[in-house]
Amino acid sequence: MKRFLSMALLALFVTHANALSVSDLSNAEASGGLKEALTQGIGKAISSLGAPDGFLGNKEVKIPLPKSLKKIEKGMKLMGMGKQSDELVLKMNRAAEAAVPEAKALLVDSVKKMTLADAKAILTGPDDAATQYFKRTTSAQMAEKFLPIVKKATENVQLAESYNKYAEMGSKFGVVKKEDAKIEQYVTNKALDGVYLMIAKEEAAIRKDPVGQASSLIKKVFGAIGK
Repeated sequence: MKRFLSMALLALFVTHANALSVSDLSNAEASGGLKEALTQGIGKAISSLGAPDGFLGNKEVKIPLPKSLKKIEKGMKLMGMGKQSDELVLKMNRAAEAAVPEAKALLVDSVKKMTLADAKAILTGPDDAATQYFKRTTSAQMAEKFLPIVKKATENVQLAESYNKYAEMGSKFGVVKKEDAKIEQYVTNKALDGVYLMIAKEEAAIRKDPVGQASSLIKKVFGAIGK
């Protein structure tokens, strides 16, 4: 009911074109408006994450110690290993910040390759339909791009080396998740999570307030959702 009332009020302030339903939009409008909006959202998400403290200073995406190390963090600090713990957290987040700009080209390319069927499914789908589309089409390639950057950033950290030895052994006995058996893999996975979370936030912002977006085509296309 709340969503319906919001959209009804929104219709009072948009142009006549925005009063159309998704089915009334031309193929070019539906596809063009969506691609423009998603490209805009990608730019904002990557810019925020790829900046200094993009991960470290954002509680929503900050990468913590792996759970297996988190459990013994207090003990590590009591044994004078607090600096090592802090250094690893810093390096992990800096690695993610350095890797994230590599995602932009892949995400934009995915937008360009989007079919009309993809566009219509996103426009009429759930609130995170675009984000799920990106996960399906870019996660493997993105991980491949991130991994060497993250590895280079963490390879000289003493605690990271110790973690890798412990985690590799632990994964064989099911104590540590296989995907977390290497610190670089753990950070890569967390960096991917951060990218998709921020894209989801941008997608939600566009759906919630199409009038607030710069492009008249974006307003028209997203203003039609739910009508």
